[in-house]
Amino acid sequence: MTQDAKEVKKAPQKSSRRRAREFAVQGLYQWQLTGDSVAVIERFLRDSSTSFPRADESLFREIFYGAMRDVAQLKTRLVPHLDRDEADVSPVERATLLVAAFELISKPETPYAVIINEAIEIAKTFGGTDGHRFVNGVLDKLALEVRPAEVESVRNKRR
Repeated sequence: MTQDAKEVKKAPQKSSRRRAREFAVQGLYQWQLTGDSVAVIERFLRDSSTSFPRADESLFREIFYGAMRDVAQLKTRLVPHLDRDEADVSPVERATLLVAAFELISKPETPYAVIINEAIEIAKTFGGTDGHRFVNGVLDKLALEVRPAEVESVRNKRR
């Protein structure tokens, strides 16, 4: 085996839940740019990606449709934690924040740290150079607001 072959590493497999979150972010991104309906966007995502069948469809539908339904409320919850005008947030970061905010608020059975980590990884994949840092900062503040006991419990365990 050559040195080049040894250096080539296989990318880790994405979980079905990560794929669901990625498709939800892509759907919200598409909605921001096109204004298409959720049904049109879902059909496009299904038809344009061979990896869609490997996503957790139930989770995808729950967070995509839920975030779309609650977009105004989610923005209201996110805006106080932004360090810039909401209009200056990139569409990728905005979509990532909306998906994660929906999960933080509506899916208490999913640990907040998992939601934030997934959002950071998605922002690294699709966003700008330091977009993941911005997403992390905003979601940390939102998590402290909507899940204070859970956040404090995790912080106390780390001490």
